[in-house]
Amino acid sequence: MKLQKVENIEFTEGGVCAAAGFRANGVQCGLAHAGASVTKKKNDLAMIVSDTECAAAAVYTTNKVKGAPILVTQQHLKNGRAKAVIVNSVNANTCNADGVVKAEKMCELAAEVLGISADDVIVASTGVIGQVLPIEPIANGVKPLAEGLSYDGNSRAVEAIMTTDTMPKEAAVKFELGGRTCTMGGMLKGSGMIHPNMATTLTFITTDADISPELLQRALSDVVKITLNRVSVDGDTSTNDMVCVMASGAAGNTPVNKENADFERFETALYAVMMNLARMMARDGEGATKLIECVCTGAETDKIAETISKSVITSSLFKAAMFGEDANWGRILCAVGYADADFDINSVDVKISSEAGTVEVCRNGAGVEFSEEKAKEILQQEVIDIIISIGSGSGKAVCWGCDLTYDYVKINGDYRS
Repeated sequence: MKLQKVENIEFTEGGVCAAAGFRANGVQCGLAHAGASVTKKKNDLAMIVSDTECAAAAVYTTNKVKGAPILVTQQHLKNGRAKAVIVNSVNANTCNADGVVKAEKMCELAAEVLGISADDVIVASTGVIGQVLPIEPIANGVKPLAEGLSYDGNSRAVEAIMTTDTMPKEAAVKFELGGRTCTMGGMLKGSGMIHPNMATTLTFITTDADISPELLQRALSDVVKITLNRVSVDGDTSTNDMVCVMASGAAGNTPVNKENADFERFETALYAVMMNLARMMARDGEGATKLIECVCTGAETDKIAETISKSVITSSLFKAAMFGEDANWGRILCAVGYADADFDINSVDVKISSEAGTVEVCRNGAGVEFSEEKAKEILQQEVIDIIISIGSGSGKAVCWGCDLTYDYVKINGDYRS
């Protein structure tokens, strides 16, 4: 999928291995859904390791039901430091009596083969909720996983975190801090149980920039609000989702330890990576055929604009219309109207746009004549923009979603098999 450019940011290759000093790997260790036949083996266990100790930060799901790996990682990151990540797919290790014990054991296994402290390991899991995680396959897989670590192992790692994902999701950028070139890269898994209520995914980001743990956490908390918190696929917030960032300082820039121009540049780079990963996740929503970008401008505040954009991308009726390539703009205005925000509905304008062109469908809260044939052509494209103006204010926001298709039900009707 084409990456969306950000000013003064240069894209590069390598995902979580793009930054200096980070190795990764993924292996197939034998995890499988209970009772399911594995027709196609894929990697299911991944590791990311830094050559040196890193500043580290994370944000976690707001679901009251939290996976055991999150509880363990929260403890490990209290000091703002980490050196490695271990993560498995297939089994979420959630709602299990022995979940924390198993998550801690994963950290211990990783620490032993890497020769580091278990407290320096971030652990994550994704997959089916409520099934006991078998630790034996992971114990058997950790040694070959560590032995295969390489500075170009990102593609093997990203495969290992995929569940219903149909495509790997990676992004990396180069940027300047204090006259030094820094690099940042990330990988993401996420296709279903995606809703804008942090977090919405498993995302791992690495950078060789030198930044304090406190400002790293602040940057992540800021940027997640305008990227991953603005994505919705199906209205469900998962139990295991987490975004973590590790910063090694290997680039040798002047340490970023206060909110200055370098901190702003760092946030811009983080935005470029996370925004593009967010767009990939929305496009790869379970069963999706289209990426929907909803832009709202003219609001009194950014928050009002965000509320309206989210209301549109989460509307099942609107999402179904996008799948049917039906310019039923009334569903857009309906979703705008029930958004929990104050604005004048008589000031609302709506346009539908894509690479095939743009049509105005609503002006001042009322319909206008437009070509249904042209609208159909526009909606046949892979990326659809819904452009909403609600007045003359400076507030604006963009949110990302996808269409709702027959395949979404098929995928989730037999998810465990």
